[in-house]
Amino acid sequence: LQKILILLQVTLSVIVGKTLMVLFPNAMKKYILKMGEKSRMNRNPKFSYENWGPTFFSFRYLQFVLKVKWKRLEDEAFEGHPAPNTPVVTLGGEVCHVLDFMKDNRPLILNFGSCT
Repeated sequence: LQKILILLQVTLSVIVGKTLMVLFPNAMKKYILKMGEKSRMNRNPKFSYENWGPTFFSFRYLQFVLKVKWKRLEDEAFEGHPAPNTPVVTLGGEVCHVLDFMKDNRPLILNFGSCT
């Protein structure tokens, strides 16, 4: 049921976004560039709006957003239930899963920190 609701929400936003891009291309370009400023996409001079702007609200955009949102449904943790086995990337670039680090019946402790 959650996946169907996400599908409807994302599909509707893509349809509305694509329609607005056709009807008001300059206004949508400004809006997308403003979103790019928030995510810092605009800071790379080799990565111009023409490279990524037109991809917004495309079919591939729809597929990507759905994939990400559906994957996040699997990553939810609930008290009293087993922990999600989310994918992680090692320092060597290898993709594995959190529960791959479990050893026997010992508890697995995740420590998150920052070096900034």
